Amino acid sequence: MSAAPRRKAGAHTLALDIGGTHIKSAVLDARGLLVAPPVQAPTPRPATPARVLRVIAGLAAAAPRFQRVAAGFPGVVQDGVTLTAVNLHPAWRGVDLARRLVRLTGRPSRVANDADVQGMDVIDGQGVELVITLGTGVGSALFLDGRLVPNLEFGHHPFRDGRTYEELLGDQALKRIGTRAWNARLRAAIATLRQAFTCRRLYLGGGNARLIEKPLPHGVRAVGNISGLLGSIRLWADARTVPRPVRRR
Repeated sequence: MSAAPRRKAGAHTLALDIGGTHIKSAVLDARGLLVAPPVQAPTPRPATPARVLRVIAGLAAAAPRFQRVAAGFPGVVQDGVTLTAVNLHPAWRGVDLARRLVRLTGRPSRVANDADVQGMDVIDGQGVELVITLGTGVGSALFLDGRLVPNLEFGHHPFRDGRTYEELLGDQALKRIGTRAWNARLRAAIATLRQAFTCRRLYLGGGNARLIEKPLPHGVRAVGNISGLLGSIRLWADARTVPRPVRRR
């Protein structure tokens, strides 16, 4: 996950949330708090590595001073290398994004799956916790007593009639069937996922979480999309440097 693991005490972190629709950025202080309001730019089309990195370069240049970088990426990431990017471009396969960010910013950089990063901000750290992100695609993250099971990518598993969670709950499906039918599908997916994982808590995040109809079943909670940025501080944190965030109920 790391391209250059050196860490500076009290360092500010450039947090990046790379999505299929927007690329968001913010600078976090050593406690994981926002230094300035987040900013975003449209994800370029086609979303090749060169074009996405060009957008990130602009965001980094406009950001307050930072000493390190942490990024969430919409695909499988191993040791900072992107292995899949279904909602971006096939050219992302095998890209050492962490190293590219080091060269781009001159700062040590770490990268992880974007749903994993969002989960790092919202979980309680007790028992089995599942995070589902609803946006351009469908992301997922699984934690056991606060320990991550990385790169779950459950959104690409079959859900109904041979189609995946992403095909039935991603942004294209939402636009095609409308919010009401999408929420009905989401309720069915929640029931299936809770039965499959017997999770103590299920979190629903991502840009489309704002469209979720309330109330939700007990043990299911919608969370803000800002967690995709705030959770990135955990890529650099340990118990001595960054306290666990206070849960926002």
